[in-house]
Amino acid sequence: MTKRSTVIVGLSGGVDSSVAAYLLKEAGYKVIGVTMAIWDGQYKSTGNHACYGSDEEEEIGEAREVAGKLGIPYHVFNCSAEYKQAVLDYFKSEYLAGRTPNPCIQCNQLIKFGMLPSMARKSGIQFDYFATGHYARVGFDEKYQRYVLKKAFDLKKDQTYFIHRLSQDQLKQALMPIGTYNKPEIKELARKVGITTVDLEESQDFYSGDYKDLLEVEEKPGNIVDSKGKILGRHKGIWNYTIGQRKGLGIAYAEPLYVIGLNREENTVVVGVREETYNGSFIVSDLNWIALESLTTAMDCTAKIRSAQAERNARIEPLEGGKVRVTFFHPNDAITPGQSAVFYDEEVVLGGGIIESVTS
Repeated sequence: MTKRSTVIVGLSGGVDSSVAAYLLKEAGYKVIGVTMAIWDGQYKSTGNHACYGSDEEEEIGEAREVAGKLGIPYHVFNCSAEYKQAVLDYFKSEYLAGRTPNPCIQCNQLIKFGMLPSMARKSGIQFDYFATGHYARVGFDEKYQRYVLKKAFDLKKDQTYFIHRLSQDQLKQALMPIGTYNKPEIKELARKVGITTVDLEESQDFYSGDYKDLLEVEEKPGNIVDSKGKILGRHKGIWNYTIGQRKGLGIAYAEPLYVIGLNREENTVVVGVREETYNGSFIVSDLNWIALESLTTAMDCTAKIRSAQAERNARIEPLEGGKVRVTFFHPNDAITPGQSAVFYDEEVVLGGGIIESVTS
């Protein structure tokens, strides 16, 4: 890369992306700020700084102000139609099928790192790189001879789980300048250079309203049963439940009960005691490999099945159809179909995919 390369930076108006833009400008890049507008006003919103919510206009104003302070051009691109199709429709179909999706992963792959830079290029903006304020690192790795995604130095803020579906082409043009900093350092830097308000709220979720609004579906009552099929209660729709859920079941029982399964065909919510939430093996499909071209033989690694969960030691084995069997060395709880499983070789992301089914 050359120091006079042009980079577009996805600005949200928050601390992380603002400092990312500052760092790149200080490094000598020609920096252009871009923001994706995705809110179409179709659903209710509480405006609590979610990615998809009614306070988007306010956040765009904050991003424009940051761009002004940095003295860089700034552009907004309307991606609402593409976002609805790629993220909202996906979210709805997965929940109604009895699975629990992660819309943020879908958005990063298809909209933030996909549609946004594509729209910028089609508008006539010429650039060499696309940068974000993600806590992660990216670059070419001699060991794997591929572009790889690595964990951030600040492991508490690491966001590789959310961007593990990026392609080689996306990684090749990606810059993530805050990946070598920790959060306190980023806040302090923002305060020193005066480019944003340090206490600006961060996005806590992808939608600021009630998830049920997005589903647009009538109640569909059914039975809540135990693992042997005994009816213990009633529900108003399986989409109101997620694997591992304990609260809100409305069932009196000798021990705490947890959701251990959702059966769309029978319209039942299956519950069990704590011990029944643990499983050791599951199947992953729709794989995206980063450090590997593909998995050709079994290998040991660490795996994460939820963004906030610590990695666990596991073995991954290739199956027919490009799928993978994952076996934890020690059983894990609440393995959830529809969620993502991400595999690591120490600091490097090997790849990841969607949990299809639990096998034991």
